[in-house]
Amino acid sequence: MQIFSGLRFTNVRGDLFGGVTAAVIALPLALAFGVASGAGPMAGLYGAIFVGFFAALFGGTPTQISGPTGPMTVVMATVITQYAHEPAMAFTVVMLGGAFQIAFGVLRLGKLISLVPITVVSGFMSGIGCIIILLQLGPLAGHANPQGGVVDAVLALPGFFAHPNWHALTVGGLTLALVSLMPKRLSRIVPSPLLALALGSVLVLLVLTGAPVLGDIPTGLPAMHLPTLSWEAVPHMVSSGLVLALLGSIDTLLTSLVADSMTRTQHQSNRELIGQGIGNVVAGLFGGIPGAGATMRTVVNIRAGGQTGLSGIVHALLLLAIIFGLAPLAGHIPHAVLAGILIKVGIDIIDWRYLARIRYAPRPGVAIMFMVFGLTVFVDLILAVGVGLVAASLLFVKRMADLQVEQTRLRNTSRTGISLRAEEADILDSLGEGVILFHLSGPVSFGGAKGMMQGLAFGDEHRVVILDFSEVTMIDTTGAFAVEDLLHRAEAGGRRVLVSGLGPQGKKVLKGLGILGILPPESVFDSRLDALRYARETP
Repeated sequence: MQIFSGLRFTNVRGDLFGGVTAAVIALPLALAFGVASGAGPMAGLYGAIFVGFFAALFGGTPTQISGPTGPMTVVMATVITQYAHEPAMAFTVVMLGGAFQIAFGVLRLGKLISLVPITVVSGFMSGIGCIIILLQLGPLAGHANPQGGVVDAVLALPGFFAHPNWHALTVGGLTLALVSLMPKRLSRIVPSPLLALALGSVLVLLVLTGAPVLGDIPTGLPAMHLPTLSWEAVPHMVSSGLVLALLGSIDTLLTSLVADSMTRTQHQSNRELIGQGIGNVVAGLFGGIPGAGATMRTVVNIRAGGQTGLSGIVHALLLLAIIFGLAPLAGHIPHAVLAGILIKVGIDIIDWRYLARIRYAPRPGVAIMFMVFGLTVFVDLILAVGVGLVAASLLFVKRMADLQVEQTRLRNTSRTGISLRAEEADILDSLGEGVILFHLSGPVSFGGAKGMMQGLAFGDEHRVVILDFSEVTMIDTTGAFAVEDLLHRAEAGGRRVLVSGLGPQGKKVLKGLGILGILPPESVFDSRLDALRYARETP
C-alpha cells in the first residue's frame, strides 16, 4: 500500500492553480475561524496549514482541501472556554481528537461513521450555524461578546444594538452584503470573502477608523505545545476529543462524497480519516485549531484544475508563506469584517434542504432534529450529539420492533397469512383447529422479539404449535430467550411444540444457549412440510 497514494505529479499545472485558488479563499476564513474559536487569528492559520498539509499528504481524497470549518470552530470555542486557565489542555484536546480519528481509520470505521442519522446531523449542523450567527452579531456591532456561552451573548445583544459602534456596524453590514450578494460569476474571479477582507480593511484604515481591528499579530513559526493532562479533567477532555473526532470525520467524509461526485472517483474513507487525524494531531502540537474537509474550498480546488494531493500541499505552503510576508498587515483587519464573513458561513451551514421539507418529513425525525438543535444552541454540544444518537437509535429499534411484529404471520384452518404449497395447505386443513402454525420472518432481535413472541397467541383447542423459522434471517440473544419463553408458555398448557426451518445461525444460537435442548430431537425439522407431516402422523 502506497503511503502517499493521493500525491502524484501528473497534473502539476492544474494542482498549482487549484492550490493557489483554495489558499486565497482559505486565508480570510482561517483568520475568521481562529478569532471565533477564541484562540486567535494565527491559530486559525496554523490549523489551515497543518491540517491542510498532512491531510493532503496522507489522506484518501486527493482533491480535498482541509482546514478549519464552522462546526469544528464552534466545538473548539467551547473547549477554549472550558480550559481558559490552561490553554495547553485545549490543544491537547485537539490532539486527542486527531488520535481518535487515526484510530477510526485503523479500525476501518469510515463506513460506519456515515451511518449517523440525517436528523441528528441536520439538527446539529443547523444549531452550529445559529451559534455562529448569534456569536458574531456582537462583533458585527463593534462589541466583544461577554464571557460565557450563547445564552449570555444573546442576552447582551439588545444592549449591543442599542449602542452600536456605527463604524463597525457599517463595515460589517457592507461585508455581509458583499459576501451574500456578489454574483457567483465574479466570485470565481475574486473570492468574495477575500475581496470583502481587503475592501473592509482599506475602508476602516481610511474612513471608518473607529472600528475595532485585530491588532498586533505574531509572525514566524509557532511554538510547540506538548500534551498537558490533568487526571481530574481527563473524562471531559476525552469526551470533547471524541466529539471533535466524530464531527470532523462526518464533515470530512461528506465533503469526500462531494469530491467523488465531481471527479467521478472513489475516495478511501479510512485512509482519509488517518490523514485528517495526523493533521489534527500536528495542529494541536503547534497551537492550531482543528480542521476537517472543507466543502467550498474543495469544490473551488477541483474547478480550478486540482486533481491530486499536490493541490492541498500547495494551498498549505502558500498560507505558510503568507504568515511570514503579510502577518503585519493582518493586524489592520476589522473584527466586524470577519464577523460579516462568518455570519454568511453560519447561514450556509444551516440545513435549509431539510427545513424546506420539514412539513412532509416523518414527525419523530423532526422531533429529534429540533431536540438536537435546541440542545446544541442552548445547552451543550456534546450532550446534543449523545442525546441525538440515543434517541435516533431508540426510534430505529422501535420501528424495527414494529416491523418484526408485523412480519410475524400465522396460518391454520381458519386464518391465512402465508403462501403454502398445496400439500402443506392440505395437511394443515386436514388437521383442523388442533394445530396452529406460526410463520416468522426477518430478524428475531432485541428490538421486537418480546412483542413478536407475545403476539403469538394460541387457544385451548390447539394441541400442537408449529414455529416456522424458514424466513428468519437472524436470531440474537434477546430473541433466543423470547423463543424460550414461548416454548415454556406452550408446554405449560400441555401443548407439543415443533420447530422447523432453522438456519445455521439460528441453530447455533438456540443450541448454544441450551434452548433447543428443551425440545426432544424429533421435534426439530429442516422444513415446514416435514413438521406438518409429523403433526399429521403423530396422535
